Amino acid sequence: MNLFAFDDEILSQGYRSIAGIDEAGRGCLAGPVVAACVSFRDNVFIEGIKDSKELTPEQRESFFEKIISNAFVGIGIIDVELIDRINILEATRLAMSLAYKNLGRNVEFLLIDAVYLPDLKIPQKAIIKGDQKSASIAAASIVAKVTRDRIMRQYHEKYYQYGFDRHKGYATKEHLRALKKFGPCPIHRKSFSPVRELMLF
Repeated sequence: MNLFAFDDEILSQGYRSIAGIDEAGRGCLAGPVVAACVSFRDNVFIEGIKDSKELTPEQRESFFEKIISNAFVGIGIIDVELIDRINILEATRLAMSLAYKNLGRNVEFLLIDAVYLPDLKIPQKAIIKGDQKSASIAAASIVAKVTRDRIMRQYHEKYYQYGFDRHKGYATKEHLRALKKFGPCPIHRKSFSPVRELMLF
């Protein structure tokens, strides 16, 4: 499936520039939520680009470098403290808004994976499973995932007992076992139920 066909369809409606936005880490028990905003430079086509979840880590890294070289890219990162304070949905929206503001390019239309951003006064479309339909959103999903994975590998060096380099903070069996054995560390989301329940004892 050519995901660029979807983006070209939006451009054919008269918009001269578009950007895609997606996030990584929304459902994790630990670490930040990271959003990326990607706007391809004119006449760029990257063969094989797809949703980050359908790629191997090596493929994601390869596409990441190609995207950085051929597009405007903005990143937004919201840390655990703010996630716990304002909730994960609002933190996701904030990360996405920051990613757009860090893009370094004014665009006329935003394609966003499943979320609407009311604070951005720009035409936009929230698309369910947008990373499987739009090249711009798929590219944003790759940039967000690679960026967040690198952050979690850095955290692993400090909190190695949790295995963040492997599960990246998701609620795997390995992570839940470590959480029960060692208790939450500073980058665990205290507002998320598996972590919060441990803190009640």
